[in-house]
Amino acid sequence: MNTLFAAAPASSWRRFYFISLLLTLVFRGWLGAVLPFTGDEAYFYWWGKIPAGGFYDHPPMVGWWLAALISVSEAEWWLRLPSILQPALLSSLMLAVLRDDAPAVRWGTATLMLLAPAGLLDVLITTDIPLVYFSVASALAFLHAQRSRSMPAFALAGLLLGGAFLSKYFSVLLGLAYIAWAVWRPAAWKWKGLGLLVLCALPAGLYNAWWNSQHCWANVMFNVFNRHGNAHLGWQTPLLYLVMMVWLLTPMVAWRLVRAPSGWLRQPALPWLVCVPLAVFALLSLLKTIGLHWVFSFVPLAFLMYARSVDAATLRRTVNITAVIAAVHAVALLAIGTTSVESWEKRLGERRYAGIVQTVKADELIAALGDDLERYVPMTDGYSPSVTLGYNHRRYWAVFGPASSHARHDDMLTDFRTLAGRDILILSKEKPDLADYTPYFRDVSEDTLQVRGATFWRIRGHGFDYAAYHKGVLEPARRLWYAIPKWLPDCGCYFEERYFGK
Repeated sequence: MNTLFAAAPASSWRRFYFISLLLTLVFRGWLGAVLPFTGDEAYFYWWGKIPAGGFYDHPPMVGWWLAALISVSEAEWWLRLPSILQPALLSSLMLAVLRDDAPAVRWGTATLMLLAPAGLLDVLITTDIPLVYFSVASALAFLHAQRSRSMPAFALAGLLLGGAFLSKYFSVLLGLAYIAWAVWRPAAWKWKGLGLLVLCALPAGLYNAWWNSQHCWANVMFNVFNRHGNAHLGWQTPLLYLVMMVWLLTPMVAWRLVRAPSGWLRQPALPWLVCVPLAVFALLSLLKTIGLHWVFSFVPLAFLMYARSVDAATLRRTVNITAVIAAVHAVALLAIGTTSVESWEKRLGERRYAGIVQTVKADELIAALGDDLERYVPMTDGYSPSVTLGYNHRRYWAVFGPASSHARHDDMLTDFRTLAGRDILILSKEKPDLADYTPYFRDVSEDTLQVRGATFWRIRGHGFDYAAYHKGVLEPARRLWYAIPKWLPDCGCYFEERYFGK
């Protein structure tokens, strides 16, 4: 492989990049086509299927994108296309923006983006996909703006930051990095550029605040109050965060950035865009697990910071080793892809295996339900199984019972008042306690269903008692999930209006 970088450095780097581009595109295309839709993806599918100005737990961007994609096709590979193409498109953008950098920096950074674990494996269509597009593009526009002191570039960075904000709230960390850069060694042109950036990003924030004010402050309630019940101090989560970052950045990049900070600290602006967000995540890791996907927006910038801090020979070795690591990951996934679903039964345990069957063989599970799907209103006891089965059935499945903070988007989509007197089928991966269901029906029965060796329970409820459900489920949900603080203006709440006449 080293011969690829022999006598003509620019052409050899370029050749290796395009080889990597072709191979990773083929692999990601295959993975995006064969991988069953996950629960998170099915959740966002329904955002696109039933588009709105906003959604329960995150800003609306991925739902808007999926609405456009669904108008053409609902095939998994098509809905995942923005994700499948993301490393290729962002590495191309990186090459265009870094045209004044040395060839090794340009092509080395772009190649690392293709071969590193996230660039190779992440083909899921989630809120993180538009976030990464907008965040990386905003950061690159910002780096150009601070280098050239271009006010139009600062404005572009702000517009793109607004798009990132409408994708996911972690974009705020990038905005915090911009502010930290301006505060450190302040100058008039910095404040002018930052002010223009904020002004251009502001409309997105105002729109999201307006939507929340009309919809129970749903995003605020979920992200600030309702999702943090398990937060606690511990040493395991910081260690997990450290291991995760080493894997995402690759050991060579992570070790060099930690061992020799003098090489990258001298770079203007870029270290702020990497270190401020990752430091905030490090602090949060003291209290809770940091999601793998939370940091994706900042990994390409870390690769750029690394490439600018090492010599060409070191970067060459890093790219070569990363290519080997990528090949190992690809072979491992290909091996997993050839195993049967049943082979996972003993490895995962009964409930987890049922979850695999429900995702991978959802069509067989739906077929096994037979006429029940016509005679009953289909539901499950959790949001992930509901949206997953609903995607494969092409019919929305509601969530029965209290569920959790992650099931509240169903409160927007399902009106239980309209189901009074109806017969309802609830599918569960766990043996039910019928006492959880009998108060809400005239009569209840249960039986089991076997699919690929996994056991599922069918709870059939006849004559849904809406009044009892209102008292037993909706009123507690109101107290638990919709306790909106008094300091937030009360401008409208679908849950209150629908079920409590307010």
